[in-house]
Amino acid sequence: MVNNKRFLFWGWYVVLGAFLVLAVNYGVRYSFGIFLKPMAEEYGWSRAVISLGASFNMLVYSVCSIFVGKMVDRIPPRRIIVAGALMASLSLGFVAFATTPLAFYLTYGLLAGIGSAGLGVVVCNSSVAKWFHKRRGTAVGLATMGISAGTVALTPLAGHIVKMYDWKTGFLCFSLITFLIGVALAFLFFQKTVPEAYGWHPDGEKRARGGTETAWEDLPRQLSRRVVLCDIQFWLLSACLSLSYLAIMSVFVHQVPYALDHGIGKVAAASSLATVSFSAFFGQFFFGWLSDRIRDAKYAAVLGFFMMTCGMGFLLIAQSLSLLYLFAVVFGFGYGCLAPLTPILIAERFGRHALGGVYGLVTFFIGLGGSIGPFLAGYMYDRFGAYRHVWLFNIVLLLVVTTAILVLKKKNQCMVPDSPSSR
Repeated sequence: MVNNKRFLFWGWYVVLGAFLVLAVNYGVRYSFGIFLKPMAEEYGWSRAVISLGASFNMLVYSVCSIFVGKMVDRIPPRRIIVAGALMASLSLGFVAFATTPLAFYLTYGLLAGIGSAGLGVVVCNSSVAKWFHKRRGTAVGLATMGISAGTVALTPLAGHIVKMYDWKTGFLCFSLITFLIGVALAFLFFQKTVPEAYGWHPDGEKRARGGTETAWEDLPRQLSRRVVLCDIQFWLLSACLSLSYLAIMSVFVHQVPYALDHGIGKVAAASSLATVSFSAFFGQFFFGWLSDRIRDAKYAAVLGFFMMTCGMGFLLIAQSLSLLYLFAVVFGFGYGCLAPLTPILIAERFGRHALGGVYGLVTFFIGLGGSIGPFLAGYMYDRFGAYRHVWLFNIVLLLVVTTAILVLKKKNQCMVPDSPSSR
């Protein structure tokens, strides 16, 4: 007999594990902008050449996410996370010894991209979402706060290491952190896969013996890829997220170089990037919480995209530290909507059990946009000698996305219902 007063639903341990895995993975990834200028100065590479490595990393990450999404619906997530941690750790260590663009593309672009996919939002958020229904938004929001927490913690650390030592030492430190923490978390928190296998329903509700099974018991485990790819809602959602990440990744890679170009110090510039994530930390919880309290999560997404658009407007005129921080707070809070709302928008339209596979497909298009963003921004900087055109382009993209997301329609339980009634 379970003592309910002392029982803590295992799903909340999965949330904690996902929070920490995402903190390490994205804290390391989003610190890349700290290393961009020192690498360019040491090797004499252009920003477009180095940014192409970040773009290649994002492209590989997105392609691998398709396979990760299929695997997370079939095998325990701990296996995926351990493999991802090993690959990411080795690749980050190799980057410190890459002295040619080709070697950099193979280590950071290819190998680190593969490893990051095994530690990314597809495996973590899908794992969390499978354990919750009524509290899915809150649970995913809490887990994805790890992305911001990791960036807040690791970007200043990266800036400090570069200032005290060099960028190569930074990559070696991150290699060790990824290996030790990633493997440990996989075995601590991701032993169990879904609540039904242990006699529970989502949210920790005990399964009644001999009772009528609820709707989620009869849901198909998989949707065929053909069915998903023929659905206009899938393409609309993928397009909106792809364009938004094109803008976001250009900011994450080029915000620090932009600040340095305006005479802001290395530590302050790195801190401004950390401020984006610090603000997103609160945004992730807020938008996850909000999605549990409104009929359709797309309205929460509209608010988030609008805030990002306003933030880009501040970045366009930011030539002082105060304006840079204002941008970081507004843009970061809006950016916080994406991590919790993406799996929720998918689950509302395609169901909980098919979440991993569909999430992987959507993440491919997210990565496609994200892979274009850093290189395009680097190319535009090399072409025009400033970032003004990049930020203007981002404003237009985000305005388009803010409008287009309103067209997204919720499924009327006709394809794969997630519960007997609308969420």
